Amino acid sequence: MRELERDLPTDADTSISVPDTLPPLAIVGAGRLGGALAKAAREEGLDVTLAGRETALQACRDAEAALICVPDSAIRDVAESIAEAIPPLRLVGHSSGVTSLEALAPATDRGAAIYSLHPLQTVPGADAELVGAACAVTGSERQAERFARRVAQRLGMRPFTVPEERRAAYHAAASIASNFLVALEESAADLLARIGIEDARELLAPLVRTTAANWADHGRHALTGPIARGDEATVARHVAALREHAPELLPLYEALAERARELR
Repeated sequence: MRELERDLPTDADTSISVPDTLPPLAIVGAGRLGGALAKAAREEGLDVTLAGRETALQACRDAEAALICVPDSAIRDVAESIAEAIPPLRLVGHSSGVTSLEALAPATDRGAAIYSLHPLQTVPGADAELVGAACAVTGSERQAERFARRVAQRLGMRPFTVPEERRAAYHAAASIASNFLVALEESAADLLARIGIEDARELLAPLVRTTAANWADHGRHALTGPIARGDEATVARHVAALREHAPELLPLYEALAERARELR
C-alpha cells in the first residue's frame, strides 16, 4: 500500500540549518504527548528532562527552555508555577493546538520569550511516532518561533506557522481529519455489527487505508461511490436502510452526502 506520508509545504524559515545542540529543555507533563516528545528528544540526543507538575519548578531551574504539555485548562497555572525559574529559564512554550500564547502571560511577565509547538499527529501513547508529522509553531518573537522550529526539525517534524488569531480554525481542521474520522469509522463498523456482520473493523480497515492514501494522492478526485456517479437511487436506498437499522446516523449521512455532492 502507498505510504500516507507526503511532502508538506514549509515556510521559508525551514531552510535555517539546525545546529547539533539545543539548550536544555524541560518538558512539563508526563502524559501521552509529553512522553512522546521526550522520547523523541532523547533519541536525538537532546538534553531533555520530563517532569510532572510536582517536579516542574526544579526541572525548569535546570533548563533554559520549557515546553508545557498539560490539558489546555491547566496551561496558565503551570506557567505561573514555573515562572520562578525565569531566569535561567528564558523560553516557555505550550503544546496546545487551540490555546493562544496569552495563556503563557505569567512567563512573559517575568521576561521570558514564549512559543507554541503542536505536532499535527495522533498520539495514542508515549511511544507514538512523530517523525514525518507536520508541526504547527508560533512565537511571541522571532527568537521564540525559531526555537520552536529548530526543536520540531530535530525531532523529524515539518514546522509551519499558524497565525494566533486562526488557531481555533486550525485545530478544528485537525479534529475533523483525525478525531471525526475515528467517530465516522466507528459508526460504519457499528452499522455492520447491527446487521450481523462480525469483525467489522478488520473488514473495513483496508478500505479506510486505501481511501486515505488515495485522498493523500488525489484530494477531492479520490471520491468514488454512488454520489460521485450521480446514482441518487442508491443513495435513497442507503437512507431507507439507515432509517431501519440506525436512524440516529441519518443526519450524519445526509450532511456528508451533501458535502460529497459539492465535491464531485
